[in-house]
Amino acid sequence: MNGPMNGPVDGPVDGLVDVVLPCLNEAEALPWVLSRMPDGFRPIVVDNASTDDSAAVARRHGAHVVEASQRGFGAACHAGLLAATADVVCVMDADASLDPRELSRFVAALGEADLVLGRRRPEGRGAWPVHARLGNAVLARSLNRRAATTLRDIGPMRAA
Repeated sequence: MNGPMNGPVDGPVDGLVDVVLPCLNEAEALPWVLSRMPDGFRPIVVDNASTDDSAAVARRHGAHVVEASQRGFGAACHAGLLAATADVVCVMDADASLDPRELSRFVAALGEADLVLGRRRPEGRGAWPVHARLGNAVLARSLNRRAATTLRDIGPMRAA
């Protein structure tokens, strides 16, 4: 595993970047995700009442683990943000659907913006279930109306 707490971060930020990983039963995915964490990025796995061994797996792979007793993605993100201490914080799914090596590009883009969101581009029919596409489209449309944005995806990978 790359040392998640060692080395400089490429981009406008000096020092450590915290990465909040909301987690619900991701014991199988966590080793891959955590082994790909770039140097200088500290994973904060937020265990959202998992019934598998997610918290123990995360600890074994060098992650800081925070418990979020209230269920839900938002509650897990909130708990992770409260635990974060770095000036720059990233949030990404812990299910191995995203490659943590991309986080350096997000942080580097913060020189031009305060918030960077990733956009998924599914390749193939089964890459993204219909219910997930529909729910995401409804949320993006609602946010676009309220905030005058032009989002196409509620980014699963973010940096601020």
